[in-house]
Amino acid sequence: MGGELGAAKKLKFSGRRILGIASLAIGVVVLACVVVFLSFPDAFVQRFVEERVTRRLAAAYPGYSIRISGMHFNIVENRLACDTVMLRQNDSSFSCSVASLSVSGIHWLGLLRGGSSDPGNFAGTVLEAGRIDMAFQPSGYGLRCGPLRVSVPDSEIVAESLEMHPLENDEQFFAGSRFRKTRFGIAAHQCRLQGVPFAGVLRGENIRARSLRCQDVSADVLINKDKPSVENARRPRMPSEILSSMKDTVGLDSLIITDCRLKYSERFVRGRNPATLTFDRVQVLVTGVASHAGADAEADIQARGTFMGGGTITMAMSIPLSGPQFSFGYSGSLSGMDLSRLNPWIGPSDQTRIKSGMLGSASFDIAVNAGSATGHVHAVYRDLVVASISARTGSENGLVERFSSWVAKNVKIRGTNTPDKAGAMKVGTVKYSRKKDDPFFGFTWFALRSGVGDVVGF
Repeated sequence: MGGELGAAKKLKFSGRRILGIASLAIGVVVLACVVVFLSFPDAFVQRFVEERVTRRLAAAYPGYSIRISGMHFNIVENRLACDTVMLRQNDSSFSCSVASLSVSGIHWLGLLRGGSSDPGNFAGTVLEAGRIDMAFQPSGYGLRCGPLRVSVPDSEIVAESLEMHPLENDEQFFAGSRFRKTRFGIAAHQCRLQGVPFAGVLRGENIRARSLRCQDVSADVLINKDKPSVENARRPRMPSEILSSMKDTVGLDSLIITDCRLKYSERFVRGRNPATLTFDRVQVLVTGVASHAGADAEADIQARGTFMGGGTITMAMSIPLSGPQFSFGYSGSLSGMDLSRLNPWIGPSDQTRIKSGMLGSASFDIAVNAGSATGHVHAVYRDLVVASISARTGSENGLVERFSSWVAKNVKIRGTNTPDKAGAMKVGTVKYSRKKDDPFFGFTWFALRSGVGDVVGF
């Protein structure tokens, strides 16, 4: 009996001893792993994180491939960084490269516990990239961005040196189609989106930011009208149509653009200068932009700038947002300027040259209903003299050009339009219907131009 009791105590003692030794061994192993991880975190990150991301992307999106190089993890700063990230579609229709990508402030423990959808795990997250380059081969455009910073604590996204540009020069871009195309390029020194509801985005809620501020913006639009339009082509979508077609509800309280330059051109003969309109030092304020807004919702636009390097132009525009119907209203004014500054446009587009003429002031008020524009244009000017020019040579000395100039001077053109003693003068009537290939800016200009032509006699 005593022997059995001693054996039981000895067995119990041995079990406790084994458990203690095992616990100590596990503790040593864990401590060793922690020490190694603290000393060499990059090896763990590259072994487990990098390979897992690559495998999961390949499984979820078999048409894409990703390559990550130089992955590092700084425990003290809680910062995961990569030297480069390359993402591309296997058919080469899309590619993206990111240099110096880093993300910090993630609550990794909560994330590993399965809280990937918990906004609290990303409350302190900051994502930064040194440079981003994207290429969209089917459309022929690329997107380039300098330093990018996405800050959840600050509720903002800041992009420096943002640029959307064609991947080829104009001749190569237009040579890709036997039909008419629109080429555009947009660049901004800085774009700052503030008041971004990141927590709501992670929960799948509607997205509505407070403001978007864009500084030092340039936009360049060119249409090659020397080629025919695509038959039965889909019309360019207008702002209200784009917003109403969105599946998700997206809103922006205000868009502020400072120091903007806009160049709009139409090419009528390949190899020759296109008809060009320019706007410089433009300041723009847009408020109330939202998709799926109420029945009476409107986006309001206020703009002011310099037109064709001469007069100051102001414009106010209201665009209903409730449906896809192309309807809106706009009005504005233009200060005095030398009318010959319009020659870069009317020369190539109308084979006409303004030899002299001074504008005192002009104003316009136009309403667009289902693609039909009506309204009035008031213009006070004097001493307008025009001449017809050859579309081929640009000369006004040909027989046809001289006869056309004589007709314009003596029969058709209204050389002066100033108030008479009773204060009356010619008021231009706006009448223009949307053409199938009219872009938004082009339609706005041609509707206004119809009223100007009615005043002058074009």
